[in-house]
Amino acid sequence: MLEISGLSVNYGPIAALRDVSLRVGEGQLVGILGANGAGKTSLLRTISGLVRASAGSIRLRGDDIGAVKPDEVVRRGIIHVPEGRGIFPDLTVRENVLVGAHSRPGAEIAADYKRMLEMFPALARREKQDGSTLSGGEQQMLALARALMGRPKLLLADEVSLGLAPVITKQVFGHLQALREQGMTILVVEQNAHLVLKMADYIYVLKQGRVALEGKAAEMASHRELTEAYLGE
Repeated sequence: MLEISGLSVNYGPIAALRDVSLRVGEGQLVGILGANGAGKTSLLRTISGLVRASAGSIRLRGDDIGAVKPDEVVRRGIIHVPEGRGIFPDLTVRENVLVGAHSRPGAEIAADYKRMLEMFPALARREKQDGSTLSGGEQQMLALARALMGRPKLLLADEVSLGLAPVITKQVFGHLQALREQGMTILVVEQNAHLVLKMADYIYVLKQGRVALEGKAAEMASHRELTEAYLGE
């Protein structure tokens, strides 16, 4: 589904990513772990076209998308749930969700919107409220529902557990797991290594902008360097 080769990203003199290569197979859930400042968010923003790479390539199903504009990246099927949720506080829940379908023809939107309310009952109860009135967990579910309205081929999820209570985090990750079981391809950036290791197929660990470790999630769970650095063991 996604193949990244030799990707480097600079913010002026600062190197955010250095020669990063990774692959995401169709139908896989792949996790990106790493400390703050490791380059995780920069990686997703570069895939989305929000940041331009200084070197390397990004291929979606074999097509180079490294120079594609963000709106076209969305049309090609990559949808990004950003860190911090990025909802529109002055739009209603309904309006926020429908924004996610802006690039699609209208025939199927109503059915998809109904499906989102069934998937996220808390949003159905607050359909006419402004996004700013929702709790952090409800806003995260709103951001996820908005993304799903774009019918992603590849979902990019950035720190979806950030600032959430454990019970809400479990609910959000439950939705991601269900989407993966339905065949969706997902790339997750997350600091909660325990959760990602339980549900991912493959793990990459970024350190100072480089891939420091990689492997199957089941094998990485017992990797000494990973457990010491990210699992507190």
